Amino acid sequence: MAKPDDRSDNAERIKQNIANTEQKIQETEDLIAAHGNEMDEHDKQDIEAKNERRETSINALRHEVEDES
Repeated sequence: MAKPDDRSDNAERIKQNIANTEQKIQETEDLIAAHGNEMDEHDKQDIEAKNERRETSINALRHEVEDES
């Protein structure tokens, strides 16, 4: 038998995902700040592009939290 669809904690899980993603962004920004001059330019651009995608995801998740509330 399938589990009932319980979405009561969706907003909290989404908020946790946002916090985790913001932490990853900060960690990679710290990495670039500390070792950016030692990094290959292509690798640095890849990291920066990934952070941009993370920011886009965070914005979408924030809208989702609003919908869940």
